[in-house]
Amino acid sequence: MRDHPIPPVTEPLQYRAIGIVRGQYMPNDPGKFTRGRLVDIDGFELEAVVLGRVMTLMRRHLDMNEPHLWVVYPRCRESDFLHLQIAGIWEPTTLSSLQKNENNSNGQETIPVSVLDQIPEGDDYFSIRGELIYTKPDTEDLVLKIRQRSRADGSRPLPFKLNLKGKIPLENLRHFVSLDVRRRGNQLCLEEHKILAPMPTRGGKKKGSKSSIVRKISAKTKNHN
Repeated sequence: MRDHPIPPVTEPLQYRAIGIVRGQYMPNDPGKFTRGRLVDIDGFELEAVVLGRVMTLMRRHLDMNEPHLWVVYPRCRESDFLHLQIAGIWEPTTLSSLQKNENNSNGQETIPVSVLDQIPEGDDYFSIRGELIYTKPDTEDLVLKIRQRSRADGSRPLPFKLNLKGKIPLENLRHFVSLDVRRRGNQLCLEEHKILAPMPTRGGKKKGSKSSIVRKISAKTKNHN
């Protein structure tokens, strides 16, 4: 088992948007378990959906009347509206329950739950990496574009945008950035950032290039003839 719910970066310019939120998941409709809300320890409610791969674990092995530390993917449907996709759980005390029971039967001392079921960065930590496409330091508004990995069938999901609060200088626009972020209520707030590299320019001829000038001259010659 990994010692952290957020995997290490494997590529220099690796996109990602992942975090952890502690709370109780409550489905909107008992008959439709995948859509609901995540209620954090302060009683704040966040709209959430459950991805398929974690559904069985939640239904069979978790006490859904208790809060858990969820691994989530953030999305922003509106500038001030945070939506979470629940992709997993970080709860070693539950996931390794068989081993824990075996240790208890052998009289070995177990590590307290409060130590196991947390991460060094603390609750509500998010790791966001992507292209900075908007920054306004005066109002502390940031927007990042996140690109997703290709699916198994070779298709690639459309990129999405995340709205955050924080200050990054304007000269870093169109750069690839790595952000350490903290959720506060319905907002993702910047704590630390690293500017990794300028984004490569898109393909295509620049305005005023030699080829475009040649095309213009040819068109004028035809018109005169």
